[in-house]
Amino acid sequence: MSVSRKPKVAFIGTGIMGAPIAGHILDAGYDLTVHNRTKSKADGLVAKGAHWADTPADAAKDADVVFTMLGYPSDVEDVYLTTNGLLRATKKGAYLIDLTTSSSQLAHDIYEAAEIDDKHAFDCPVTGGEDGAIAGTLTLIAGTDEKTAAPVLPILQTFSSKIYYMGGAGKGQTTKLCNQVSLAACMIGYADAIALAEQSDVDVSQMLDVVSHGMGGSVALERLAPKSVAGDYKPGFLSEHLRKDIGLALSQAEDRGITLPGAETAFTLYDMLCQIGGKRMGTQAITLLYQEEATAAAAGLDWSLLDAESIVKGDEDDDGKSNHKDGCECGHDHGNGECCHHHDHKGDVASNN
Repeated sequence: MSVSRKPKVAFIGTGIMGAPIAGHILDAGYDLTVHNRTKSKADGLVAKGAHWADTPADAAKDADVVFTMLGYPSDVEDVYLTTNGLLRATKKGAYLIDLTTSSSQLAHDIYEAAEIDDKHAFDCPVTGGEDGAIAGTLTLIAGTDEKTAAPVLPILQTFSSKIYYMGGAGKGQTTKLCNQVSLAACMIGYADAIALAEQSDVDVSQMLDVVSHGMGGSVALERLAPKSVAGDYKPGFLSEHLRKDIGLALSQAEDRGITLPGAETAFTLYDMLCQIGGKRMGTQAITLLYQEEATAAAAGLDWSLLDAESIVKGDEDDDGKSNHKDGCECGHDHGNGECCHHHDHKGDVASNN
């Protein structure tokens, strides 16, 4: 990559997280080309000076550095590994950096395929949510070493406050999944606490303040529990994406012969939330599962969907693609809301961007 000029950058996937990340890159003076499945989600970036491309390949063909921020591993596989994918479309020496929370094995496969063709790919999932993306203070978890990432470090620093180098392809993804497993447990913990306080006539806001200053506190409780109490379910991170992440963690755990009881419980509850209409809500909507049916209905949930034939067959995303079985990775239906720890969690998850 030339050091005599700022590299050209392509960004694929300008959704809740991708748009503000790409905005920081653009604000830093980089020549930026963007693509998103829904073009309107990139309009703000184009208005600020980014170039629009009709396909991921078109966006990446002249780029020195390509970022992807997609919804599901199958999106990543399609964008990188198909005939018209990024690995074929990009030029020699290009860097391909996937910010998606995805499969560690897929990240390793992409890395190896890129190296064969004299390109450089590494997984780099992020944590910090929409607020961190907007503020440019995300934590990056890079599946590579510091030396390899050095040529693109100035770009990474435009949207992050901390970068961890995990030392090898796929290790960034595994570390991010560890974060998601811990997060899911924290979400269930504070939802349980709110339910107990409400049913015991304890002031919920006061309880949360007490717990946040004790050993039971967490970043999730501090930042998201007040939103749950206020009935604010706007997504900073989609419930269906946390369901996907937990499914990936369960898949990897099963491959290694271990069980994750906390993650199994969290998957069951988030799968239920997604089935009854909460998949596009923020993860803090988990507390609605503890509420009276009328309260849940007022927020947009429908418990009757658990018995609907369409749920047994699987949810559909915005493009009509089946997401339900893939959201948990096990390939089995969970219309009964039961945990899938007796099933095989292998396989890709469906696309959503």
